[in-house]
Amino acid sequence: MSDYKRIAKDGLWDNNVVFAQGLALCPVLAVTSSATNGLGMGLASTAVLVMSNLLVSLIRQWVSPAVRIPVYIVLIATLVTLVDMALNAWVHELYKVLGLFIALIVVNCAILGRAESFASKNSPIPAVFDGLMMGLGFTLALVILGGVREVLGSGTLFASASLLLGKAFSFMELTIIPDYKGFLLMILPPGGFMALGFLLAGKRILDKRADVARERKAKAAVTPLTAGGAA
Repeated sequence: MSDYKRIAKDGLWDNNVVFAQGLALCPVLAVTSSATNGLGMGLASTAVLVMSNLLVSLIRQWVSPAVRIPVYIVLIATLVTLVDMALNAWVHELYKVLGLFIALIVVNCAILGRAESFASKNSPIPAVFDGLMMGLGFTLALVILGGVREVLGSGTLFASASLLLGKAFSFMELTIIPDYKGFLLMILPPGGFMALGFLLAGKRILDKRADVARERKAKAAVTPLTAGGAA
C-alpha cells in the first residue's frame, strides 16, 4: 500500500508532469486558454497513459531492448489515433477545439517516459495505477493553469463546458467576476507563460515550506531522545 501512496504522490505532486518535470509544455500552453479545454486534453492524455502503461507492462517480457522504443511509439501512436477518433465521434465540439493537439499526444515525453521508466519494469496493476496518477496530475495542472487564465482573462470558469462536454456538464459553468471586461493578455500565449511561471514558483515555495516543516518535526522528535540520553 505504501508503494501505491508513493506512486500517487509522485503523479499528483512530487513528479507532476508539468509542475515538476516541465514536460508537454506545447499543448499545456496551447490548450489552456480555458479550464474546459485543459480538462478535455488532460482526460484524453490520461486515457492514453493508462492504456499505454498497461500494454507495455503486458508485453515487456517479449520486447527486445534493442527495439523497445520504436515498439512503444507504435503502441502510443495507435492508442492516440483511437482516442482521436473517439473524440471526433462522440465529443465533436471538444475535438474541434483541441484539433491538432490530440495527435501531438504521440510525442508527449511523459507518456513515453512512463512506459520506459515504469511500465516496462513493473506488473500491470502498478503500471496502470502509475499511468492513472500521472494522467490525473497532468489533468490537474492543465485545469489549474486554464482556470487561472480563464478567470483573469474573462472572469468565467469552465465556460462552454456544456457545449464541449455535453449538457450534463452545464453545472460547471461559473461566472466568477460579474461584468468583468477581461484581461486579454491572459488568454493569449504570453499570458500562458506568465501564469505557468507563477504557478511553478508557487509550487516551489510550497515544497520548501514542506521541507522546513519536516525538518522541524524530525528535530523535535530527536530532541527528547537526546535529552533523555544526557540525563
